[in-house]
Amino acid sequence: MPEIIHLLPDNIANQIAAGEVIQRPASVVKELVENAVDAGAQKIELHVKDAGKTLIQVIDDGKGMSEMDARMSFERHATSKITSAKDLFQLTTKGFRGEALASIAAIAHVEMDTVEKDAKIGTKIQIEGSKLKSQEPSTRLRGTSISVKNLFFNVPARRNFLKSDNIETKHITEEFERIALTHPEVTFIFSHNNNIIYNLESANLRKRIVDLYGKGFNTKLVPIEEETDLVKIYGFIVKPEFSRKTRGEQFLFVNHRFFKDNYLHHAISSAYENLISNKEYPSYFIFFEVTPDTIDVNIHPTKTEIKFQHEKSIYPILRSTVRSALGKYNISPSLDFEHEPQFDLSQEVLKQPVRQPEIKVNTNYNPFKDTSTSSQEKPLSPSLKPNKQEWEDFYKITEEAKVEQPTEIEFEEKQDNNSLKIQVHKKFLLTQVKSGLLLVHIPRANERILYETLMEQYMRHPISSQQLLFPYEYQLQATQKLEWENNKTIIQRLGFEWEWNGNMLVLGSIPSILEVENTAQCIDNILNKITFTEIDKGEIVHELIVSLAAATSKNSNKILSQEEMSYLIETLFQYEQHQYSPSGKRIINTITLDELNNFLSL
Repeated sequence: MPEIIHLLPDNIANQIAAGEVIQRPASVVKELVENAVDAGAQKIELHVKDAGKTLIQVIDDGKGMSEMDARMSFERHATSKITSAKDLFQLTTKGFRGEALASIAAIAHVEMDTVEKDAKIGTKIQIEGSKLKSQEPSTRLRGTSISVKNLFFNVPARRNFLKSDNIETKHITEEFERIALTHPEVTFIFSHNNNIIYNLESANLRKRIVDLYGKGFNTKLVPIEEETDLVKIYGFIVKPEFSRKTRGEQFLFVNHRFFKDNYLHHAISSAYENLISNKEYPSYFIFFEVTPDTIDVNIHPTKTEIKFQHEKSIYPILRSTVRSALGKYNISPSLDFEHEPQFDLSQEVLKQPVRQPEIKVNTNYNPFKDTSTSSQEKPLSPSLKPNKQEWEDFYKITEEAKVEQPTEIEFEEKQDNNSLKIQVHKKFLLTQVKSGLLLVHIPRANERILYETLMEQYMRHPISSQQLLFPYEYQLQATQKLEWENNKTIIQRLGFEWEWNGNMLVLGSIPSILEVENTAQCIDNILNKITFTEIDKGEIVHELIVSLAAATSKNSNKILSQEEMSYLIETLFQYEQHQYSPSGKRIINTITLDELNNFLSL
C-alpha cells in the first residue's frame, strides 16, 4: 500500500508558516522594526510605499551582522535571542522564534544590506520566494537595511484579501506608534509614499506621547507610578474630560512589549467610575515591569496576548494606582466648602468661542400693566417666542428631498392634522394619533431629515459651503492628517475647504448647514470615523454624512410652533427609514390607549 504521508517541500512549509506570522504588511513592519530595536539601534527609518504592498524598507544603525549571520538569519528557527527552552521564560528581547525573516522571504522579494560595527565590508543578500538569488560584498555605514518588495507576489489569494490602502496604512501606523512609544530613547522616521508622517527625536515618554498625538496632549496627561514586589507600574492616563466615544489611545506595555488584556483594561475603566459615562472610553499609556519568568509571551503568533502569573493580584494594584492618580491631581470628585459651584463651567462651555453678549429689550413691556393673569394665560416673552423664519431657514434644505406622495405609514397624522402637538423640554414632541399618543425625539428626527437631504445632495453635486470670515484652526495628529488627506475628495464634497500649516488644519469654508460653534464636534466625529474605525470605501460616505448630520442636529433644541412641529413630522415620515436615526437610535414610539389605561390604573 503506497505511503500517503510525506514531508512538505521547504518553500510550501515556509509559506504556511508565513501565513501565521505575516498576515498583512503591518506584520512585516512589526517584525523588522522590532529586530532593529533588538539590534541596539538608536535611529530607525521606516519607508513604505502603497501601504506596504510595493515596498517596506527599514534602515537602522544597529550592530549589524556578519556574512554568515546574514545568510543564517533567513533560515527557519534560526535566532540569536534564545539558546535553550529555559530562555523562553527569561525573554528581554522582542522577536525570538526565528521565523520572521524566513516567513517574509517566502512571500516577497527581500534585499538585506548589513555591516557589523568597525567592519569595512558588509554583505548584501537578495532572496525571492525563499530562493537565494545573490550574495555579495557591500559597503555601507554600520547597521542594516532590509527592503521587502512585492509582498505576497507568489500568494495572490492572500494579496487579494488585503484591505484598501487606507486601512492597511492605518495598521502600519498603529504598529509603528506602539514601538515608538515603547522606546522613546530611539529616534524614529516614518514616511509613506515619500511623505514624512513622523520624525521623532529621542525624548522622554511624555515628550514622545506629545510628538505622536499632538501638543494638546501635554495638558491632558496625568502621570501614574507605583512599585510593589510583584510589579512596577508607570506611565500616563488622560483626564476624564478628554475621554472618547470610541476606543482611541489605549496602550498597555509589559517589559517594553505591547499587549492587549481586557481584564486589566477593566481595572482601568473601573477606576474612572462616576467620572465618565458608560459610553465613553479613557485613554492611557501604561507600562508594567515584572520579572520575565512571571509572564508567558509565547501564547499567540503575534505576541500581543500575554499570560500573567499574578494577574489577579495586579488588577487591584492597577486600579488603585489609577484611582490614586486621579485623586492626587484633583480630578476625582471632592468636597470643597470654600468653592462656589455655581461658577463652574462645563468643558463644552469652555470649548466654545467667546461671544459678545447681546442685549435684548422688550419694547412692549409696561410696568403698570395688570399681571394678575394666571401663569397659564401669560403670553411668552418676545425673546422666548419661536422664530418661525429661523426654523424654516433651517429646514429649507429639505425642500430638494421632499417627496410629492408620502409613503403609506402607520401614523395617522394625515387624518388628524389638527391634533394638538406638545413640545416637552425642547427635546420631545407629543401628539395624538388614533391608537394613542405618538412620541418623537426631535434632535434624532432632525438628524434623519438632514442625513437624507445631505445624502441626496451629495449624490447630485458637492454640498454647498459657507466661506468663513476668519479661518478656523484645528490641531490634528500626524495619523489624523494622513487619514484626512486619504479621504480628501469625499471631505471636500461634504463642503469643507482647507489648507495645512504643519499638522494644523486651517478651514476656509465649512458646510453651509453647519454652525461655526459645532465645527469642532463635527471634525471630531469625522476623525473618529476615519481614524479609529475600519471603513471600506463603500461605507465611508455614509459614515461621514452621519457625522455631519449628527453635529448639525445638535442645534435643534428650540421652541417650536404648531406649524413647525407639523412640518417636522410630515417631513420625517416621507422617508422610509423614519423610525431610526442614521446612527441607529429610535426616533418615534407609540404609547397605545391600553398602555395609558394600564398606567392610570396602577
